Amino acid sequence: MSLQMRTGHKGTGPGAITPDGCAVDLYARLPVGDEPDIIAAAVPSGARLLELGCGVGRMTHPLVERGFTVTAVDESSEMLARVDGARTVCGPIEGLELGETFDVVLLASFLVHTGDERVRQGLLRTCRRHLGPGGVVLIQREGEDYHSRVPRERVDPSGFTVRICSSEPVGGGVHSVHVEYEFPDASWTQTFRARPLTKEAFEAALAEAGLAVDRYLTSDGIWVRAVAAD
Repeated sequence: MSLQMRTGHKGTGPGAITPDGCAVDLYARLPVGDEPDIIAAAVPSGARLLELGCGVGRMTHPLVERGFTVTAVDESSEMLARVDGARTVCGPIEGLELGETFDVVLLASFLVHTGDERVRQGLLRTCRRHLGPGGVVLIQREGEDYHSRVPRERVDPSGFTVRICSSEPVGGGVHSVHVEYEFPDASWTQTFRARPLTKEAFEAALAEAGLAVDRYLTSDGIWVRAVAAD
């Protein structure tokens, strides 16, 4: 049974569309960037890793290839059907209760910027709830100019174009973001809601969930390693 589209989220283009406007066929085409290298460099080799919001496995697959044991979670069964080599769990992240802990919990894809503050709290509490002793949480944030440097576009070496067309305030500190993806043979759009977070607001959200920044992994502050707060 398909899930209801979230308010303010929509997507267009071929194939299944998830409740947050993501197109499954699109995400299956997107190339792997440097994210798996950043993750692998920040955690022990062979760690047990909980990936929250894995999608079609764009990061899951290279992490499995690097020797990590991955439990991949997503609310979309259509997305999870594309994941190989990992244990999969279908359901909302903010209510996840696996009854076990992990060496690494991964919250990528800017999910921490969800427009709904209650959902963000739930996401971060899920991270803390599944964090084992001495474990780390890796979080991907938006860049500082994500919402201000618009419109912008990037032509990927593999031959497609992605455009961040607009980011418009819709009230309560939330923006509506519209993105277009153009391939030679198909195109998709996604509109979603995101909440910009200053570094201070981000760290306060971590603290509310019982987490604290260990260090920022990249000079742009996009990738963060967090630990259980003392």
